[in-house]
Amino acid sequence: MRILLAEDEKALSKAIVKIFEKNNYSVDAVYNGEDALSYLELGSYGAAVLDIMMPGMDGITVLKKIRAKYAAQLSKIG
Repeated sequence: MRILLAEDEKALSKAIVKIFEKNNYSVDAVYNGEDALSYLELGSYGAAVLDIMMPGMDGITVLKKIRAKYAAQLSKIG
């Protein structure tokens, strides 16, 4: 499974990436909410781990934007 990790503290991010990789996950790490949103819009992820206290755009805002985008796309299909 491919995971997106958004964590602004680089040392913590590196530690979390190592844990995921040791458990056979593929991880993309970003350090701010804007990059997290871009990666989620362009990539294919099984999960996203989002820091809720990043500067700029926090993880909650990223999640709300992704949910809104996909809700709009699903409503066009249904």
